[in-house]
Amino acid sequence: MNLDAGLAAWLRLTLTPGIGGESQRRLLAACGLPEAIFASSAASLHAVIGQRASQLLADPPQAAVERALAWAAEPGHHILTLIDANYPQILLDTPDPPTVLYVLGDPALLNRHCLAVVGSRNATPQGLRNAREFSGALAQRGWHIVSGLALGIDTAAHQGALAAGGCTLAVIGTGIDRVYPARNHELAQHIASRGAIISEFPLGTPAIAGNFPRRNRIIAGMSRGVLVIEAAVESGSLITARLAGEVGREVFAIPGSIHSPQARGCHRLIREGAKLVETAAHVEEELRPVLGAALPSASGLTAVEPPATAAGIDESPLMALLGHEPVSLDELVASTGLNTDEILATLLDFELNGQIASLPGNRYQRLV
Repeated sequence: MNLDAGLAAWLRLTLTPGIGGESQRRLLAACGLPEAIFASSAASLHAVIGQRASQLLADPPQAAVERALAWAAEPGHHILTLIDANYPQILLDTPDPPTVLYVLGDPALLNRHCLAVVGSRNATPQGLRNAREFSGALAQRGWHIVSGLALGIDTAAHQGALAAGGCTLAVIGTGIDRVYPARNHELAQHIASRGAIISEFPLGTPAIAGNFPRRNRIIAGMSRGVLVIEAAVESGSLITARLAGEVGREVFAIPGSIHSPQARGCHRLIREGAKLVETAAHVEEELRPVLGAALPSASGLTAVEPPATAAGIDESPLMALLGHEPVSLDELVASTGLNTDEILATLLDFELNGQIASLPGNRYQRLV
């Protein structure tokens, strides 16, 4: 069989409008490979998918197929089908595996031990720090960090894995030839050079809200576990966690302040059975029974701990009033009796030392 002809048949199947994943799988189960589907009679195709067969028998989406084949001919570009050896085998255990995956980068990395790290787009400075440090520690241990290239926690997770010299995979909700959000263009280039970017959507697909929950099922399905770092109760990260639980993956969550909206999603997950974790070692300890001896012992894993504070800072009355949830400047003035200029000068010292973060609205949050 000509490889291009075989791939062209897979692309024709997936690029035909109105033939979704369920219909594709029913046709493959009934007929075999895509070339056999298109060699079948109209009557037999109607028997499998009903009236949708008429769309399959109409003029093929030749321009879209040729465009995809031309894209796949470029270095570092790959289109994986359900029968490819590099297709993530763990995804085949899920109820809705994509029929094809577009991959920019190294497709061999998709079948390694993957762990998803996801969370809020509007993350706090502490949340971003946790994402970078947990991802970096786990990447150093050989885990491939999977996330969705979104702003906030996703971006920090990818950055943390790359900074640690590890591998990261980005599953996106657009066509593989688009980067969303645009400000992550440089990060996407780094991910493609050190890992892979993955999409099930045809080339040119823009950022459509309904595509991101579908993207999330791939993040959950190709990972051994999902770690949620900050999530509001309406967060899409909870969708990823739910999908992970439905396909038997472990779900982990980092707790936060009971007053923080960004912690409430994680607290809900923990109430529903997610594993509460405080260090990267906790994640590996839970996953080790699933993996057996596939990874080194967790005894050497560096726990994620806050950095040492500068001498004398912890004894400051002002630092004692700063919590891990935002505090306004007005509250600090009222609590300390100091004037605004004195407090701002001290806060600037703390920020330069990496002990606190300044937030919009004259609010401040402790990082240590």
